[in-house]
Amino acid sequence: MDILKKPILTEKASALTEKSNRFTFSVNHKANKIQIKQAIEKMYGVTIVSVNTMVVDGKAKSRYTKAGFVSGRSPKYKKAIVTLKDGDTIDYYATL
Repeated sequence: MDILKKPILTEKASALTEKSNRFTFSVNHKANKIQIKQAIEKMYGVTIVSVNTMVVDGKAKSRYTKAGFVSGRSPKYKKAIVTLKDGDTIDYYATL
């Protein structure tokens, strides 16, 4: 099972990183906190203090097209926010 999907790079996530050394990832929906912690420690070589997870519901999307009104939803996903030990950091672009 591929646990880590991608890092979440938004303004809110960047503010968390700068303020409190917390990093945000989109993870597999079936992964638990222990698996997420092990995957990040193995991939980035850092020490994790805590892992918080949440399931983000998809947003309702709608648009008016030539064929008529079309509505649907974007998919839901699981988000993990990890707090690193002081002094540790993750460089997202070094692993690409």
